[in-house]
Amino acid sequence: MEPFFIIVVLAGVGFLLYNMFRNRNRRMKEAESQAKTAAATGLSVNRDLFEAEAGHHAPVESFHVVGDEARVVFDVPLDDEDDDVLNDLLVAEALEVVRQKRHTLPIDDVQQIVVSAGRENRREVGRHKLPSPGELPPPLLDTGVSFSNIAHDPFAAHFDDETDMGVIVGTTAPVPEDELGPLVDELKIPKGLDRGLRALGTDPAALGGPDFVIALLRMFGYGVTEQAYPGSYIATKDGRSTYIATDTYQRGDYPELEERVIQRFLGDFSSSGADRGMLITDKYGPFLIHEIETNQPKVRFITRERTQRFIDSMALG
Repeated sequence: MEPFFIIVVLAGVGFLLYNMFRNRNRRMKEAESQAKTAAATGLSVNRDLFEAEAGHHAPVESFHVVGDEARVVFDVPLDDEDDDVLNDLLVAEALEVVRQKRHTLPIDDVQQIVVSAGRENRREVGRHKLPSPGELPPPLLDTGVSFSNIAHDPFAAHFDDETDMGVIVGTTAPVPEDELGPLVDELKIPKGLDRGLRALGTDPAALGGPDFVIALLRMFGYGVTEQAYPGSYIATKDGRSTYIATDTYQRGDYPELEERVIQRFLGDFSSSGADRGMLITDKYGPFLIHEIETNQPKVRFITRERTQRFIDSMALG
């Protein structure tokens, strides 16, 4: 009886192991068939997009030293008309680029810095002659594209200023039955904001979606970490964190923010541990958002009909 008992035990163990591996393989195949996102695979993926100190600089496409010239090219979209203020800003940025590169590249013979920008139609935007070969002027106290000290922070304003609720409350805009056009066609972008967006590599003509949100966060001195769910971020500034979710209109979508998206945002904000939560969308907002904001003062919605006032609240010239 003893050998038979051992055989039965071994057979049972083998059957258990077989089922364990079969179930494991089935789960792996199911995961592979789903979208390869962090949320779909159950992974918590956080990626630092930039820190507050380094996030507000113009993106550099290339840097070369050719003869007595240091040539800096920025990945910055330019308007058809020349903008002297933006050009001067990029020249100042180029000086700091050369200052950083001097530790790894020889600039002893450099006599001037040549600055170019643009995407489809790249052009030279300015030059800076050095006092003597290889000698850079003293660094400025404040460099980069930052409005954190000269404009009203739009991400904090609607939480901190309880008397300025114009962008939060009000009548719900009628939702059109037709498909929505580009949001930028309905907006007036102040010149200061236009310059800031361009300097950070964002084309105002393509305004809308996560790129616009990220550019504004950079301009107002936030550090930003991308979250697992696409289009969601944790923005941190002055020791306070804001969970930001975006919902971008796609052709064929219903033009009004859907309740399921709102509920997902509220759930994600609650589990994020952030101090505040904001959902930004180029869709229209349902009346439900007014009730939520009244009952949850740490939550705000910036919808299509509120976006112009959101922009105007920055008080940029």
